Amino acid sequence: MPINLSKGQKVDLTKGNPGLKNIMVGLGWDVNAFDSGADFDLDAAAFMLGSNGKCPTEKEFVFYGNLTHPSDAVKHMGDNLTGEGEGDDEQIQIDLTKIPSNVEKVAFTVTIYDADVRRQNFGQVSNAFIRIVDESNNSELIRYDLGEDFSIETAVVVGELYRHNGEWKFNAIGSGFQGGLAALCGHYGIEVA
Repeated sequence: MPINLSKGQKVDLTKGNPGLKNIMVGLGWDVNAFDSGADFDLDAAAFMLGSNGKCPTEKEFVFYGNLTHPSDAVKHMGDNLTGEGEGDDEQIQIDLTKIPSNVEKVAFTVTIYDADVRRQNFGQVSNAFIRIVDESNNSELIRYDLGEDFSIETAVVVGELYRHNGEWKFNAIGSGFQGGLAALCGHYGIEVA
């Protein structure tokens, strides 16, 4: 049975699961019934952050344009352009043992691609979730359903893995941003062209 988290809740990941090494972070969502005339293309990303809360370099921003971190610690499994179907829409694989020592947090975000042009926001998205699966036995460890109704936001920080006393924990964040991916990149210290 996975642990179901509420917003703001923190939970141990490696302490209760000794030997946990490879995890899969699945992110999913549904688009509400009304039609905005364009497909919803939601994008999951991982920002690998140093102690200052910023990405040390652009390589620590793992997304559809940079699928694998040089350490192989974080791998994005590819872009889903429509979000159709059950289950995870996008997946990110993490090898906890390979995360560089200068990275203290990995923040998982979802943004709406081209939201302004397509007049889309998270108010039109429902059933968004993040889940963490132990890849060694495919068991779901943690699940966080974003019950909050976002309205005008075009980006959401869903949750983050963080190092605490040598162990990894997970924090369910669920906070929305306006300004999409560019706003998130600015927040995490990535220059946007």
